[in-house]
Amino acid sequence: MAAAAVAAPSVSIRRTARGIIVVDDGEHIRALEPFSGHASGGTWYAGAVNSYRDAMPADVNVYCMVIPTAVEFYCPEEARTWTVAEKPVIDNIYASLSPAVHAIDVYSVLQAHAGEPIYARTDHHWSPLGAYYAAGEFARVAGVCFSPLANYERKVVRDFVGSMYYYSKDPAVKNDPEEFVYYVPQDSSYITTYIGHNMGRNRKVTGITAPFQGPFFISYKDGSSSAYCTFMGGDTRTTHVATKSETGRNLLVIKDSYGNALPGYLFDAFDDIHVVDFRYFTRNIVDYVRDNNITDILLVNNLQHAYAQTTSTALMKMLGKS
Repeated sequence: MAAAAVAAPSVSIRRTARGIIVVDDGEHIRALEPFSGHASGGTWYAGAVNSYRDAMPADVNVYCMVIPTAVEFYCPEEARTWTVAEKPVIDNIYASLSPAVHAIDVYSVLQAHAGEPIYARTDHHWSPLGAYYAAGEFARVAGVCFSPLANYERKVVRDFVGSMYYYSKDPAVKNDPEEFVYYVPQDSSYITTYIGHNMGRNRKVTGITAPFQGPFFISYKDGSSSAYCTFMGGDTRTTHVATKSETGRNLLVIKDSYGNALPGYLFDAFDDIHVVDFRYFTRNIVDYVRDNNITDILLVNNLQHAYAQTTSTALMKMLGKS
C-alpha cells in the first residue's frame, strides 16, 4: 500500500491592531511591517541622491542602495492585499537616478537567497547574512576586493526577540525567539574611532562628544533585544574605521540602521571607512568628504526610509540645501 501523502503545514496569518502582519507557518512566527508606497513614488529620494552626485567632485564615486524589507519576500499570497509590492518602487527610484550614480541592485541578490535567514523574523532589520550578500554586490560594482564568509568568525546571540514584538504587541512573536548571527573579521588590526551625539528631546542632537576609540562589534548577552546594536552600538555615533588596507580608497556610508551591518564586510576594501546616519549627523557633508579624502560615497536606506520624504529633506540639509 502506498504511503499516505503528508499534508503541508497550514499557515496562519493575522494582522495586529498596529497593522503588523504576523505569519505562523507551523514552525516559526514571522512579523512583517507592510509597505504603503506607490509604484510612481520615491523620485524625491532619487533627486536627493542626484544632488549628492552634483555636489561632489567628479572623481568621487556615488552609489545608491535601496534595500527591500522583509515583507517583500515573506508575505504570504493570501495577505498581499495588506501591503504594496516594493520592487516597482525601487525600480522607479533607480530609473530616476542620474546616469552618473551607480545603482546597487541588492533586490535580485536578496531574492536569490530568500530561502536563507537574510532577514530577522522578530525584528524589522535584515540579518547580518543579508547584509553580507548586499555588501558583496556593492563590492562587485565598486571594483573592490571582498572576502568569503569563511574568513569571518561566526558569533551568535541566542534567544533574540527584536523590535517587531514592540511594534506588534503580539505574544506569539515574543514566545518564538531566534538566533542573531553575525560575522567578525578575523584580522582585528583596524581601529574604530567614534564621535558620540548627545540626544535631547524628540531625539534631537544637542551636542557631540570628543572622539573616542571603541570596538566596532559590541557583544550582547543571550536574550538581549538590542542585538542589532552589535554594529557600532547603534545609530547615534559618527564612526571612522582605520584599516590596514592600502587601496588608496576611502568610503563614506550615509545610512539608516540597515546600513550598520554593511561596513564590517568592507575592511579589506578601503583604507578608511566613515559611517554617518542622516538622522543625527550635523556637519556639512561636502566639507566632510573633502576633509577626509573620501573617494566613494554609498547612500543606503531600506525602502521605508527611502520612500519617506523626511529622509530626502534630511539628506539635503546635510548638503546645506534645506
